[in-house]
Amino acid sequence: MRLISILAAITGLGLIGMLVAYFGADAVTRSLLAVGWVGFGAICLIHLVLIAIMGIAWWVLIPATSPWTSIWGRLVRDTGSELLPLSQVGGYVLGARAVTLTGVPAAVAAASTIVDVSFEFIAQITFTTLGLVWLMRLKSDAAVVMLVASGIAVATLLGTGLLVAQRRGFDLLDRFGAILGRQWTDRTAAGAAALHAAIGAIYQKRAGVYASLVLHLGCWIAATIEAWLALRFAGAPLGFGPMLVIESLLYAVRSLAFAIPNAFGVQEAAYIVLGESFGLTPEMALALSLLKRARDLAIGVPVLAAWQLLETGRLANRVAGQ
Repeated sequence: MRLISILAAITGLGLIGMLVAYFGADAVTRSLLAVGWVGFGAICLIHLVLIAIMGIAWWVLIPATSPWTSIWGRLVRDTGSELLPLSQVGGYVLGARAVTLTGVPAAVAAASTIVDVSFEFIAQITFTTLGLVWLMRLKSDAAVVMLVASGIAVATLLGTGLLVAQRRGFDLLDRFGAILGRQWTDRTAAGAAALHAAIGAIYQKRAGVYASLVLHLGCWIAATIEAWLALRFAGAPLGFGPMLVIESLLYAVRSLAFAIPNAFGVQEAAYIVLGESFGLTPEMALALSLLKRARDLAIGVPVLAAWQLLETGRLANRVAGQ
């Protein structure tokens, strides 16, 4: 599975290279540099604030912990998903591990990750729906409207099934185990029961559940500001409405390509296609995508270094204790 992810990442990087060569490396570079260091710094700062808020959206599900724990876990989660040759699921695992190393029980870390990711997915569906509504307002005859609407309907069914499974799935598992017999139940009971109890405890705190959902939706909408601001710094401004349409559909495409590490190639191609519909040149669309990847590097490399130091220190302490 890891080999497939690496091959997918290499293929995506090759596609990025071909797109840059096709549309002109000089033109893409000029568009990228037009943002300037001030613009790049502003985009990085906005993204860090959004990551912190998303960390708080995770923390409200487990308020007994420190909010900095969840913010750190979110940083590691996003860094793993955006910089390492991992699928999004791999990033979720790294984020959960990061919070367990701060003392959060493994079952709580896993349960809160599952619920947090679910709410983020539901918020993304709402965000994409907002983008679709705005698209219909701008271009009511757009051929993509029906396709996006169908995708939203399918995603809504998946999101509903995900939430139902979290609330009812363990009950079905218990019944199935009773049919198979006590031996099977005993083998699975310990981990499943702890996870079930942790998820149930999260859903009992309804204020935290609603707060997490609202915070995630706010972050999805606010993330549009990054791309909107980048284009203004680059001298190729688009209105906030068109930018919201582009960003909402872009992240919908990225979600479909979840198995491709970092959505290499997919993000760039989607930006070109979506941006062209609103007058964004391919060079600027590619520059915007590469700018986001540079932002992820600027934020992610220090996080990876800190993560590595923590893991090394933990391993050294374990060896010293033997």
